[in-house]
Amino acid sequence: MKTLVDQLSNYADYHRDPRNILTHYIGVPMIMLAVVILLARLELGRIAGFPVSLALLAALAAAVYYWRLDGRYGLFMTALLAAMLVLAAPLAAQSLGLWLAWGLGLFGIGWVIQFIGHYYEGRKPAFFDDVMGLLIGPLFVAAELGFALGLRKDVQAAVEQRSGPVRRREMLKA
Repeated sequence: MKTLVDQLSNYADYHRDPRNILTHYIGVPMIMLAVVILLARLELGRIAGFPVSLALLAALAAAVYYWRLDGRYGLFMTALLAAMLVLAAPLAAQSLGLWLAWGLGLFGIGWVIQFIGHYYEGRKPAFFDDVMGLLIGPLFVAAELGFALGLRKDVQAAVEQRSGPVRRREMLKA
């Protein structure tokens, strides 16, 4: 299994433009929530009254993967996935039209935002070359947000050593 730095660096290679990263702060959570909403409707049963859906199973699998990469990021991503499951459950219980409007609407708008960012980047999304990019994208957004807040400087330094720093705005104007 690739390490945290391996995964983040591979993804970062496709995301060095600050405008692209900014669009990911918006688009990736929208897409992630959309997938949870869409999968939450597919209920497999109940355990102690709690719905067991494809969304829950997918979130558990993703959380285990994130935990295997890094405990601190695993904790954050598990909390984020849990919050999305809580938000998705009532939407999944709505009429078919409302459920699809939320799920497909967030999904479509999120991807439009992503592709605008990749226009600025001048490079296709990472998942075109490695499907793991779909799972690493949310983790990358969490990591970049942490880096912006001054957290995990060791991880940031290791990623930047492999992928280079995020391009500064002055460099973008040249």
